[in-house]
Amino acid sequence: MAAIGAVDIGGTKIAVGMVDYAGRVLAKEETPSQSAGAWPEARERIIAMLHRAARVSGHSIAGIGIGSTGPIDPIRGKFGNLDALPQWSGVSIVDDLSSEFHVPVAMENDADAGALAEASWGTGAGKLCLIYVTIGTGIGGGIILDGKLYRGVDGSHPEFAHQVIEANGPPCSCGLSGCWESLASGLAMSRWMEAQPEYAGKTGLTARRIYALAGSADSLAERAVERETFYLGIGLANLVNLFTPNAIILGGSIMKSAGRYLREMRQVMERGCRFVPLDKVELRLASLGEDANLIGAARVWHHRFVSA
Repeated sequence: MAAIGAVDIGGTKIAVGMVDYAGRVLAKEETPSQSAGAWPEARERIIAMLHRAARVSGHSIAGIGIGSTGPIDPIRGKFGNLDALPQWSGVSIVDDLSSEFHVPVAMENDADAGALAEASWGTGAGKLCLIYVTIGTGIGGGIILDGKLYRGVDGSHPEFAHQVIEANGPPCSCGLSGCWESLASGLAMSRWMEAQPEYAGKTGLTARRIYALAGSADSLAERAVERETFYLGIGLANLVNLFTPNAIILGGSIMKSAGRYLREMRQVMERGCRFVPLDKVELRLASLGEDANLIGAARVWHHRFVSA
């Protein structure tokens, strides 16, 4: 029996596994990204992990799908200038894995991979126009239009995390200020909380901790949650105004806590979506769980070689 080898490359960890044709993870293992070293060493580690996963699953590798932190060049199968893994920049992982395993290999941005997975095997199944947003340390996402992954010029990945919400807001790594990511990501939430006089000198506050404090009636944490809900709603309203999708699917670590505030987010969206049919846009939580990125990597292969 055959299955798809899946490789999920993030700034923190690399996950490798085998995923069957229904999106079920058959075997997986992880390694810290930074411990993988320069690309020649990392390549051998990923190859060894794929071989082990295939052996554990009892399936041969029919193809390999990769979801990676960006920027990447999905058409040529190369890493771009990776901030998290600069020593891998410019490497053609697709060529390397194809040469080793002699199977078709495809790569996409990890958020695009998540969008493909949710649109096929998750809560967005059957939606022709879908936007997937993942909110964690940063904000990412992918767009499915007419059942296909949306690409920009030269196959590029849209960065709607860098839509400007407040022009005089916090500086963003993109070079502008007040981007959605600089206001509504988990890191932005922590930075805002730590900048308040009541929490002066306190560090290490995670978004998860802030939500827990809000649940314990910490008034400043409650303000942080209200602020997060507002800015998430504004960014989502912009996406609805631009794309009028059938559904928006929300994933990522923040949504494990923020998911209970979907009604409040939608109330914010209603204030800015008067001229589009917001009532027909579903707002849902992602459904694929902890293995979403690995499942997404496998779906990349299907989308490239089977669904076309």
